[in-house]
Amino acid sequence: MKRVVIIGGGIAGLSTAYSLIEHSRLKGVKDPHITIIEKSANLGGNIKTEKIDGFLVEGGPDCFLSEKPWAMELIKRLGIETSLLPTRKPRGKTFVYHKGKLRLLPEGVILMVPTRMFPLATSSLITIPGKIRMALEFFIPKRKEKTDESLGDFVRRRLGKEALDKIAEPLVAGVHAGDPETMSVRASFPKFVELEEKHGSLIRGMLARIKQMRAHAKPGAKSNITMFMTLRHGLIELVSAIVSKLEGVEIKTGAGVKGVLKKEGGYEVLVDGGHSIEADSVVIAAPAYVASELVKALDKELSEKLLSIPYVSTATVSIGYKRKDIAHPLDGFGFIVPKIEKRKLMAATWSSIKWEGRAPEDSVLIRCFIGGAKNEELVSLNDKDMTGVALSELKEIMGIDAEPLFIRIFRWIKAMPQYTIGHEERVSKIEELTGRHAGLYFTGSAFKGIGISDTVREGEVTAKKVLRYLGH
Repeated sequence: MKRVVIIGGGIAGLSTAYSLIEHSRLKGVKDPHITIIEKSANLGGNIKTEKIDGFLVEGGPDCFLSEKPWAMELIKRLGIETSLLPTRKPRGKTFVYHKGKLRLLPEGVILMVPTRMFPLATSSLITIPGKIRMALEFFIPKRKEKTDESLGDFVRRRLGKEALDKIAEPLVAGVHAGDPETMSVRASFPKFVELEEKHGSLIRGMLARIKQMRAHAKPGAKSNITMFMTLRHGLIELVSAIVSKLEGVEIKTGAGVKGVLKKEGGYEVLVDGGHSIEADSVVIAAPAYVASELVKALDKELSEKLLSIPYVSTATVSIGYKRKDIAHPLDGFGFIVPKIEKRKLMAATWSSIKWEGRAPEDSVLIRCFIGGAKNEELVSLNDKDMTGVALSELKEIMGIDAEPLFIRIFRWIKAMPQYTIGHEERVSKIEELTGRHAGLYFTGSAFKGIGISDTVREGEVTAKKVLRYLGH
């Protein structure tokens, strides 16, 4: 029987294992023997869901994009689609902190692209010159060069500096924890590049997409799908559902891996404790810098290239309050904070407003984001000091001066890969070097998408490569 070892038990490793089984059975061939090795005590990687006194707290990601279908499709195949949970309606408003106030992000702004002119014209967030500059995007010629470009340069070129500073930068920081001045627009937001190349304008392209979506919508049909989706009992449901389907898979938690070596006909995986596992194929579903260490003895050049993908650290601070203690109307899903405001929070989600079942009826759950490219040093603060930062920021931004019901901190050290300029070329070189080692594969958020949906897609792509290699 062919043996596959998967190093890493996060969503990347788990979805790869599930896809190996799923596609083996679709082809009518015998499942390979699969071993998952996970360093921590629990599976799921950055997905952490906790229940605290009636609150449901997500430590890492709390949702996925419905526009990218792979997570939704996996959930349906797992048989847990009844747990799908959309954001609440009609409160889909986002605020931007600017000059001491929370100001509404203009309606119709989709990921930074304005699609409705009246809300933009009446917004207190953007100055009149800034509004004119954004509206002129419709007439800006598309870029002729095909070389990579930073997201900052791209947004300034198409929408202007104010759109970058007040909208694009804080949105990017909240999602990617990144810096637009170093991020590759092609790797991080390929849709924007596609819109410019195809339509010559982001506004024109986004309006065309909206029109197309409306044309394909069934008349009178009510969709329960929103842009952001999650699961009723937290994203840990996805992890549990996958694990329940891994029949016959050997799972080793609390087990570190020291390295991967070539062996005649396959590989030898060196596990902490002095023993090793032989494998016909190895999938490394771990951060790029971890993967770099694992293959250092196997291929120094590949190891060095993996190490060239940078990471940043972040933290989430979830805080429970009694609703009566918060004067703010909470008439939206949360707020983002531009770098130009020089504050210590990147963003905050009003989790119990955004999702049902996240707090008791008389309470509120707020989740603060700290760190990232602009304030990474804050992640190393001790619990007392980080708590102080979060409470002080909420007091100044939202006027909250109440005693919290609880506070839960999650630190994610070097957990967010950064797709900096030249990322696609780096990944292409990594793939080329990996090709020298038949049966060895890398998967996860470091390469072609950081979200859950992208990671699920890459897990399935990797599984198919493994099965082809094994002769299935």
